[in-house]
Amino acid sequence: MKTVRFKDYNQDQIDLFPHRLDDFIAESAPVRLVNSIVDDLDITPILKSYKSGGCTGYHPRMLLKVIFFSYLSNIFSCRKMESALKENIQFMWLSGKQFPKHSCINDFRSKRLKGHINQLFVQVVTMLVELGYVSLDVQYIDGTKIESASNRYTFVWRKSVERYKSKLEDKIHDILGQIEEGIQSDTRNTDEAPIELNAKMLKEKVREINQSNTSIGKEKKNS
Repeated sequence: MKTVRFKDYNQDQIDLFPHRLDDFIAESAPVRLVNSIVDDLDITPILKSYKSGGCTGYHPRMLLKVIFFSYLSNIFSCRKMESALKENIQFMWLSGKQFPKHSCINDFRSKRLKGHINQLFVQVVTMLVELGYVSLDVQYIDGTKIESASNRYTFVWRKSVERYKSKLEDKIHDILGQIEEGIQSDTRNTDEAPIELNAKMLKEKVREINQSNTSIGKEKKNS
């Protein structure tokens, strides 16, 4: 009888030479495009809004990358951005494994970027559409337009060029309006804190599941 073999699986394993997050991001990944664009953007007016002295803060260019990539990934809520920075490898790479809180992102977006973000975002998205990287669609279900609060424009990363851009800026400004709604929703969010992990209780519940499955297996075998 042949022995079943599996690849080694050890979640506590430490590599002698740790992987770089960059190794896990494809060269053609949209996040690299956003990273490159924001690296080249002139953000002098934003930088001038900072005063010298005080505690060191997150670099505005990093925060701008996170916000722009979030928008282009249809993530408008600062709380969801905070979660993505902890859970999504592309966001971790983009931020250099820094984890600003949603309140910090919201403060930067609503104060530091005030008067700048709409113009910058429209210019960046327009450029991406003209280059054929991005399209703007309305969500549909079974070919029927959703006539509800969930009927929103979404960004779609493209591989082919869409040459005709009908009312592009109107669509982008519509999305920016939705983003403002997201900011208001963030400030009103009163979600309960997640329940702390109770290892003992979980083990007991899993034991009950295993016992139940064993009993079911025996019944099927005897039937």
